[in-house]
Amino acid sequence: MIKILTKKLNKLSITPKKNHDSDAGWDLFSVEKITLQPHSQATIPLGISTLIPEGYCALIWDRSGMGSRGIHRLAGVIDSAYRGEWKVVLANLTDSPYEIRHGDKIAQALIQKVESVSFVEAEELSYSERGESGFGSSGR
Repeated sequence: MIKILTKKLNKLSITPKKNHDSDAGWDLFSVEKITLQPHSQATIPLGISTLIPEGYCALIWDRSGMGSRGIHRLAGVIDSAYRGEWKVVLANLTDSPYEIRHGDKIAQALIQKVESVSFVEAEELSYSERGESGFGSSGR
């Protein structure tokens, strides 16, 4: 089991939690009350900092319940060397204000192994059936 040292930056901070052991993501909690205005975005502090082991990162993802209501996260990678406060950028894509209270679950983090790779320049690439077909090329 990987252990991620987590520091609470204030008394309102909530350490990431899971509801079920089988959940992939760790719930992330707001430490502030904020009204996310329609068609706007805000950076919401979580009041924690971490020591993620080298070779891993945290990927920040939407919570499905919020996403289904038009609230989406934007930025989303926390590197192992980062020691600052975790924050989540949320965008309100709706025509109505969205209230966030202290202690609300606003996103989830997945801890992922980061593979060591290198990009090597090449003059040509091998053929593939898909080729250069991009967005929408696989149908609906």
